[in-house]
Amino acid sequence: MIFEELTEFKRDLKKLLKKYRTLKNDLDVVKKVLEFSPTERPPFSFRIDNLGLETCVIKVKKIACRALKGRGVNSGLRLIYAHFPEEDKIIFIEIYHKNDKENEDRERIIDNFK
Repeated sequence: MIFEELTEFKRDLKKLLKKYRTLKNDLDVVKKVLEFSPTERPPFSFRIDNLGLETCVIKVKKIACRALKGRGVNSGLRLIYAHFPEEDKIIFIEIYHKNDKENEDRERIIDNFK
């Protein structure tokens, strides 16, 4: 599986790393899971519909972050990615904490995957 990141994702991650120091390692765990099961898996991840795109965009709601002790997978972190099964590729679009932002940036998704 090939993993890529949008420039905006890198900015999001850099900002969150200041607050959650284990996030880089926690994302490595998420990548290992995605290598085996990149499609949606309720209740952990859901496909984002009504974008008007062919691309499969998935929102991961359950990310275990060790910097948020005692919270387990209910850390509140959200990861948005696009899955391209024919290319065996995932592009990370956005990462945020649900307290900082209510929903994914649909404009960012549409602008990058029209």
